[in-house]
Amino acid sequence: MRLPKTWAVALALTVGLAACSQPVPPAPTAAQALALAPADARLAALYGESCKACHAIPGTGAPLVHDRKAWDPRWKQGQAVLLDHAVQGFQAMPAGGQCVACTPDDFNALIRFMAGREDPAQ
Repeated sequence: MRLPKTWAVALALTVGLAACSQPVPPAPTAAQALALAPADARLAALYGESCKACHAIPGTGAPLVHDRKAWDPRWKQGQAVLLDHAVQGFQAMPAGGQCVACTPDDFNALIRFMAGREDPAQ
């Protein structure tokens, strides 16, 4: 039995996309989460003063840094939504994430770091 051309193309695309997708890395352990920090020294300082208190401690309700399983559904909302949540506050997250020195660019970089999306191709 021969598949119609459209089915063959769809099957080829599905197989091709599945081969390109990478598995989601496992969530960091509590010790690993505490040790993570942005490579940029200024961002690392901002992260350590504000974000780390919730995003590196399991059980706080905040998505753990580099926990792609927790961050991916949020990431799908778009970075603009995540920036708005950081700036305005969202659920238990305080407005500004308690980072008075953070600019919108800082928030975007910190969100990318915490979401495990530092690589722009991700």
